[in-house]
Amino acid sequence: MSERTEIAVIGAGPCGIAVGTAARASGIPAVLFDRGPIASSLLSYPYYMTFFSTAVMLEVGGVPFTIPNPKPTRREALAYYRRVVDEWSLDVRQYEEVTEVEQTPTGFVLRTRTLSGKEDTTEAASVVVAIGGFQAPNLLGVPGEDLPKVRHYYQEPFPYFDQDVLVVGGGNSAVESALELFRNGARVTLVHFADSIDSGVKPWVVPDITNRLQRGEIVPRFRTRVQEIKPTSVVLVDEDTGGAEELDNDFVLAMTGWRADHALLRSLGVRVDEETGKPEHDPETMETNVEGVFIAGVIAAGHDANKIFIENGREHGGLIVASLAERSGRKG
Repeated sequence: MSERTEIAVIGAGPCGIAVGTAARASGIPAVLFDRGPIASSLLSYPYYMTFFSTAVMLEVGGVPFTIPNPKPTRREALAYYRRVVDEWSLDVRQYEEVTEVEQTPTGFVLRTRTLSGKEDTTEAASVVVAIGGFQAPNLLGVPGEDLPKVRHYYQEPFPYFDQDVLVVGGGNSAVESALELFRNGARVTLVHFADSIDSGVKPWVVPDITNRLQRGEIVPRFRTRVQEIKPTSVVLVDEDTGGAEELDNDFVLAMTGWRADHALLRSLGVRVDEETGKPEHDPETMETNVEGVFIAGVIAAGHDANKIFIENGREHGGLIVASLAERSGRKG
């Protein structure tokens, strides 16, 4: 017999946890499912990353995020969100992937599968999709991108010592990885289709990367794109002249961002704008065009993941639960 809950949250990252704490505070039963561990998206961040946001801006559920420094590290954030789950006694089903959601006359049925292969079903009155925006990388779409030397993530510089590394992108991930690689003995070329690094790069990082580029310690290739990736080289093409250049290369780090997987939402009838990637939803309640289906976190931003972070995505939980509480006659 299927288990039943009021709210099923798909995704146990910070914004999914925020939904769970808001539900708990309102006395509404909720279950969180994640195909990985708690806050699994943070595990893919660079090991020694420091957040742009202050600790207080990353707090959820009223649990203080107390650390010695204003900005937390990846490790501190992972410990914090585990603590929130413990303090609120949230029902989180780690390593239990939601494989299908079916709408029924009384709500929804979620089919899940654990790492061991065990399959189960859960009935829910409402579903919140809080899977983040990191299901698939934004591919370069060039020949050779499937070579093993191509990576779409970066965690630490040590595997790249004394290697020719091409970093693709101009945002924080590209800039910070390029700097760390340079300081740990890699020969780095930074390729970006724009005229310069992105305007959203952390302000305290800008002077550092600017100096490295001006001195040629990190070789800049602006107004340039990757045309082809070969086993021992890469071919670049100038955006303005169309001229091609082939460079020796050992690794390509494509720091071009990631995108959300909308398959689950589409299967439920949620409309997704093809141009922006935004699921149709009411920003006051986070409910989609399908009654009872809500979204939370960065997935609401569509392709522009830089519009929603933990610090504003955490507010979605309160909006969702307040809407459901009002609908059911509970006090939010």
